[in-house]
This record gives sequence, C-alpha cells and structure tokens, in this order.
Amino acid sequence: MTRDIFSLQDRVAVVTGGLGLLGQQFSVSLVERGARVSIIDLQRRPARSTPDFEQHCADGNITVDIADITKRDEIEKTLDLITSRWHVPDILINNAAIDSPPNAPAEENGPFESYPENSLDRIIDVNLKGTFLCCQVIGGAMARRGKGSIINIASIYGMVSPNQDIYEYKRKSGRDWYKPAAYAVTKSAILNLTRYLATYWAKKGVRVNTLSPAGVFNEQDEEFLKEYQKRIPIGRMAKPDELNGAIIFLASDASSYMTGANLVVDGGWTSW
Repeated sequence: MTRDIFSLQDRVAVVTGGLGLLGQQFSVSLVERGARVSIIDLQRRPARSTPDFEQHCADGNITVDIADITKRDEIEKTLDLITSRWHVPDILINNAAIDSPPNAPAEENGPFESYPENSLDRIIDVNLKGTFLCCQVIGGAMARRGKGSIINIASIYGMVSPNQDIYEYKRKSGRDWYKPAAYAVTKSAILNLTRYLATYWAKKGVRVNTLSPAGVFNEQDEEFLKEYQKRIPIGRMAKPDELNGAIIFLASDASSYMTGANLVVDGGWTSW
C-alpha cells in the first residue's frame, strides 16, 4: 500500500491568529488531513466563521487557547495545556500578524517621515517578536522531542517593496496616502529568522520554512481591488482557500527534505 506523504494523521498543530480568515482555512485543512489543531488567539470566538470550522470545533478537533503571543509566559502556559491535552506539537504555523489597513487612521498611512513610532512598535511586537517567541517556546519543545515543522507566514512585501502606485486613487482625492513600511519590515525579518532557525535546528529534526502569499480576497473596496489585481499576472487576488495546499505540503512529509525555503504563492506578482 502506498504511503500518503500528505497525511497529517495524529499530528498536533498550533496555528497562531487562527480565528482570522486564513487561520480558519489553515486549521480546517489540517484537520481534514488528520491533524488536531490548537488555535492561539486573543479571543475565544471568531467574528465570522465557516460551517466546517464550527463543526471541527464542536468535534474537539480544533480548540482555541487564549494567549498573547508577545508574552513568553503566556505561550509557555499554553504549550503546557496543549501538551497535556494531546502531546508536544508537530506543526507550528506562525500566522498571527497585524498591519495598517487601507481604512486605518490618516497617521498610519501617511508619509514615511511621520509614521508613528508607537505604530511601528505595535506591529514589530506582534509580527516579529510574537513569531520569535513562539519559535523559542514551541519550536524549542519540538527540537527537544526531535521532530517538527514550523511554517512562518510572511508576504510578498517581505521580498519586494509595496507598489505605491496602487494607492494613487486615494492621493487623487487629496489625501497623502502610502502603504506604510512597518509590515514589510517585519515580514522581511521573518524570512531571515526562518533561515536562521532552519540551520540552527537542522540536525534536531525541526524543519523551518516560510510561506509568502500575495493579497487574499477579503471584501476589499472595489477601487483598491481594481488597482491591485491589474498588477497580478493571474489577474485576481487569491481565494482564501488557495493557500491550503501549500500549508499541507510544508506541514507534511511531502516536504521532508525542505528547510530554510520560501514558498511563494502570489499569482505571479514577484515575477514582474
């Protein structure tokens, strides 16, 4: 009988920020391949959810543990809960992140020269420090056990600069609007944190890779979508479920010889 190299049967996965749009998709897809999932988030319930997600929660295959990933002691306590409930995690998906969205206050999306320092601190704290601490605590437990797969979610904006021309339609209305630097800075740092840990834990059985997506459709305003999508060779943003295949690949034995890599799923954005 042929072994299913994409199977995650009886593996335990941790998904940070798992109540968000992509976090729910990742969690459901992991369960469908046989895993049990612990979501780490700041709240117990998502603002919106899918029937599949709700059913897996009701069945006990997805649990939600409330913790602040910027605080090491809270991650340690959560790891103890997960380990006592199941066992040391096999998979860690560092998905939690924040950004300055297009509808953020003016100072968040203004010129680089006046970008607020407290906004920079907040985004670095969650996107970079949170990922760093989860790798220290949960990845460290994996290394002691001798196996594991860590998937750090970055972005095309960790590889290339945001295209400020996309937001020209906002500047035409008189607003001095720019995609800020903080998100891109943190996602770029994630790429090299991945490389560092991939070499550091290579002989401990822990693989560490990055997934870098482009934009995902989430009911963005029509003018933004028009400007963004005309710069993607495929011609559209990703559907929320179109990253699931990459997640299963990186989490499973299908990628057993892959570590320190950056898997780009961007509709061709970075090909231009």
